[in-house]
Amino acid sequence: MTEVLTTERLTLRPWKVGDADETRVLFSLASNPHIGPRAGWPAHRSVEDSAAIIRGVLSTDETYAVVLSATGEPVGSIGLKPLSGIIAPSAEENRGALEIGYWIGEPYWGRGLVPEAARELMRYGFEDLGLEAIWGTHDVNNKQSSRVMDKLGLRIVRTRDHVYFPLIDEYHDEAIRRITRAQWEHER
Repeated sequence: MTEVLTTERLTLRPWKVGDADETRVLFSLASNPHIGPRAGWPAHRSVEDSAAIIRGVLSTDETYAVVLSATGEPVGSIGLKPLSGIIAPSAEENRGALEIGYWIGEPYWGRGLVPEAARELMRYGFEDLGLEAIWGTHDVNNKQSSRVMDKLGLRIVRTRDHVYFPLIDEYHDEAIRRITRAQWEHER
């Protein structure tokens, strides 16, 4: 079950279908073509599309709306999900590990909100869920996501060339990163 987590400026809470049309916030952010394709998904086409994404994708356990505490406004999404065999090919690497993923609306870029949210989610993952490792991936050309993962201590383990992203029907080179519990504890 997804918890509610808080930081100095943010509340991480489960998504609600109402987030799709509550002043059209989710749609206005996720319809931006600079957001989804960087993360491997198409820009939302309508408020109804956003509501369907909330019901079918964002309503899974350990997936959170990133909400500004001061306004109650959702500004992005962050979550932990099971690894694919391609990210961590061995059973040993998969054991006790999840993958972190995130996005934030363009008006909120450069404010340190994603690292703030991710640090809390990593703390929750290691301390409360008992994870042994957290993995992350990003397009090698996505410098913003690369900087976030650097700040979080996720180190590049390997890269994969010409990875197919079916939701956007494109190929990208991908960096695969990881931080172990021991590394996280050492860096805190």
